[in-house]
Amino acid sequence: MSRSDSTPMLDEVLRWTGEPPRADDPGSATRRWEASQAAVLSGPANGPPRRVPNGVANGLAVLTSVLEALSGLLVDGPTLVAERAVAAGLSRRGTTSVGGDAHLVEAAGGIVCLNMARPDDVASIPALLGATMDPTDWPAVRRAISLLTGAELVKRADLLGMPFGVPGTAPDRPLVATIGASRPEVGKQPLVVEFGSLWAAPLCGALLARAGCRVVKVESVHRPDGARRGPAAFFESLNGAKEEVSVDPSTADGLERVRMLVDAADVVLEASRPRALAHWGIAAAEEVQRGTVWASITGYGRTGPRSGGVAFGDDAAVSGGLMLHDPPGFVADAVPDPVTGLLAAVAVQAALADGAGALLDLSLAGVARWLADPEADMTVG
Repeated sequence: MSRSDSTPMLDEVLRWTGEPPRADDPGSATRRWEASQAAVLSGPANGPPRRVPNGVANGLAVLTSVLEALSGLLVDGPTLVAERAVAAGLSRRGTTSVGGDAHLVEAAGGIVCLNMARPDDVASIPALLGATMDPTDWPAVRRAISLLTGAELVKRADLLGMPFGVPGTAPDRPLVATIGASRPEVGKQPLVVEFGSLWAAPLCGALLARAGCRVVKVESVHRPDGARRGPAAFFESLNGAKEEVSVDPSTADGLERVRMLVDAADVVLEASRPRALAHWGIAAAEEVQRGTVWASITGYGRTGPRSGGVAFGDDAAVSGGLMLHDPPGFVADAVPDPVTGLLAAVAVQAALADGAGALLDLSLAGVARWLADPEADMTVG
C-alpha cells in the first residue's frame, strides 16, 4: 500500500478499513438491521431467521455515514443488502444460498462453498474433484468433496476459473490503495466509466450517479451484463441513471471507442480480473499516473495467492469467514457484493476529494473478512 500526506481523505478510509468495523452508535446500527428485509435472509427455510455477525450491521453503518459525509448521499445499508432478494422474491435457504447456486459442503477439515453460478462451473466439477462423474449427482459430489482438503480444492478451483470459497483464503484488508499523479481539477460532474456487471461495480456506479457523477456503462456486445437476465427492477435500480455504450472489442473501432472513454474518464470502475482490460491495451497503472481514480473490484485482489481466482458474493463470503456456524449457513444474500460496491463508492469519493489519481484495489473476500469481525458480538437477524 502506498500512502501520501496529500491524500487525507483516502488515508482515513484506509485507516478504518484496517480495523474491525465499529459504528458510532452500534445499537442504532443493530436496530436498523433488525427492522430491514435483510434480517430475514439468514437461516433455514423452515425455521426462524438467525443471528449474523455484528460486523455486518456496523460495517454498513460506517460506510453509509462516511458516504453521506463525503457526498451528502443518504443510503440505507440493509436495504442495499436485501434489494436483489426482494426484487426476485427470494428468501433464506440455510446451507444453500438465497440465490440458489452456492452450497455449503463438508470437506476434509471443514466447511467449503461450491458455487455453480454458471453452466461452465457445473461442467468443471469432475475436473475439480479429479473424478469421472455426473456433476448433477449431488450426493456423489458431496462424497467426493468430503475426501479433499480446502487447500486442494482451492488450488484446483483457481486453475479451472471456478468460484470456490474456503475460509481463511481472503486478503487481510478489504481495500489497498496506490496513489498516483495529481489530477487537474475535476469539473462539477466527474465522468465515471464503468466496466462492470452483476452487482458490486454497478452499485458503485449507481451511487456515484446519485452523488452527481456522469456514469457511462460500457458492455461488450459479446458479453452483456448478466444482471440483464435477472429481475428487471433490480437491473433498473443499478443502471437506470447511467448512459449505456455497447462496444465490440474485437474490432479496431470498438477498441478506439473504449480508449477514448478511458482517456476522458475521471474515474474508471473495473470489475474483472486485471488481464481483461489489459488485453484491450488498457493498463490501470498508466491511467493512475495520469491522475485517474481507478477502482478495481475482484474476488481476491490484484495481488496475493488467490489473485487469479474467480469469486461471486456467496463464495467470497465463505472465504472471508462470513458465515453462520453450528449449524453452518449463509449470511443473507451475497453480502460482499453490495458492501464492496458501497465501499468502492466511498473510496472513489475520497480519492476525488483528495485530487490525486489512485488505484483502489477492492476484493469481495477481503470485504467479507472485514465484516466477519470474529471478536464482535452477534446481532439478531
